[in-house]
Amino acid sequence: MGTAERQETLPDSRVAHVVAQRAPEALDHDIPTDKGEAVAYRSAAGPAEPVERAEGRAAPEQSSYRPLWIEEPAQRRRLPDPVRTSAVRAVLIIAVTLIQAMVAFLCTMAGSWLAFPMVLSSVASTVVATWGALDVWVTRQVWNQRHGVVSTPSSSARALRRERRKARRQARGAERAQERIRRQGGAGQLSHS
Repeated sequence: MGTAERQETLPDSRVAHVVAQRAPEALDHDIPTDKGEAVAYRSAAGPAEPVERAEGRAAPEQSSYRPLWIEEPAQRRRLPDPVRTSAVRAVLIIAVTLIQAMVAFLCTMAGSWLAFPMVLSSVASTVVATWGALDVWVTRQVWNQRHGVVSTPSSSARALRRERRKARRQARGAERAQERIRRQGGAGQLSHS
């Protein structure tokens, strides 16, 4: 991907190396990024030394290096601790259940005496694994109920509150209109007696 390789030999013909010059879009963590120039390094018997560039200048000794990775903020918030605990427990139980099922299958195929006890324990583990998966769901629901729903624009709680407020406003408006009609009707009416 944008890498041009060429053979180079040292002046005394000791070792031949492959020197790679990378395009600016293929920079590595050990290639300086100043002005988008690419520098290749020899990996001979000694420490890495910069190769002369095409212009005849040596690579600078100290320069800024591109980091191996860039930290980005998390897209979602971390799970609450009780939910994480139950999720880890469920994953471990499910992993053990799958291992038991595999051992039971292999013992059955081999005709071992261990096949029957392993099948029984696999059935029991399947029940426990189902409980573990349901435990994650129940723990998450309980946490949300006790600690409230995060009010994000996509949250159903926010939409429900908005609908309730709208209904209350409409009810108050209708009540005011009825009151206004009663006041106007009673004040402008002549007595019929």
